Amino acid sequence: MPTALIAEDEPLLAQALQAELARAWPELQVLRTVGDGASAVKAALELVPQLLFFDIRMPGLSGLDAALELADRWPPAHAPQQPFPALVFVTAYDQYAVQAFEAQAVDYLLKPVQPARLQKTVSKLQLALAESARAAPETIANPATDPALEAALSQLRGLLQAHTGMPAQAADAGGTTPLLQVLQVSAGSQIRMVPIEEVLYFEAADKYVRVLTRDREHLLRTALKDLLPQLDPQVFWQVHRGTVVRATAIDTVSRDDAGRLTLSLHNRNDKLAVSRLYAQRFKAM
Repeated sequence: MPTALIAEDEPLLAQALQAELARAWPELQVLRTVGDGASAVKAALELVPQLLFFDIRMPGLSGLDAALELADRWPPAHAPQQPFPALVFVTAYDQYAVQAFEAQAVDYLLKPVQPARLQKTVSKLQLALAESARAAPETIANPATDPALEAALSQLRGLLQAHTGMPAQAADAGGTTPLLQVLQVSAGSQIRMVPIEEVLYFEAADKYVRVLTRDREHLLRTALKDLLPQLDPQVFWQVHRGTVVRATAIDTVSRDDAGRLTLSLHNRNDKLAVSRLYAQRFKAM
């Protein structure tokens, strides 16, 4: 019996989706309905559903952020009978979001969910589950890989790039965002000017961003997602949802027994974790 998890912060819409799913796919078992992104990640790791229906906008973690975190925390592929779930995003109509979903071949449902559109989604999911079942023997023979996880990571990379790029393009009539040369950070009653070339890495911390140089730490009153479009992507590499590091500051990259990557830096003793989403930067490993 196929299983699913629904993450939707509006109870009436969650009930409506579950009811429509029951009509379109009577065999589907909805294991749980949750109302925020963090609960979605926790429930998915606990219940291991085959399908995920994530509202794209939820309190705390968005549907995209929840999917990114789940992909990073999904158990290693030594359990091939538990491949990464198939993803469906549920969203109010948004031109940019729909274009991004279609470009990355990620299925989506528009609110309010229409029965005819849902039936198409159900057909796609049934086909995906059948293909996954056929691939299971090969995955068991080679448990170091999870094709479903790799496919989801590829889709999520594209969605993340579109998600972070589109707001900046829409806000900037010139189509480009000026790159930061100097950071203005608060230091008591003063404002300290920190040249961007002194920064080794940025780390998200609640509503702030920690700015780490060789011998100092500063706080920026901004979100990392707002800072990213102002950084040169050839100079600063995102290695985790909350970490961006200067590429030339990286000394070594280490891999543990579970395949997790950790960075060591020049001139600092910090160890920075690399999420699965960005591990492809270090293919030589």
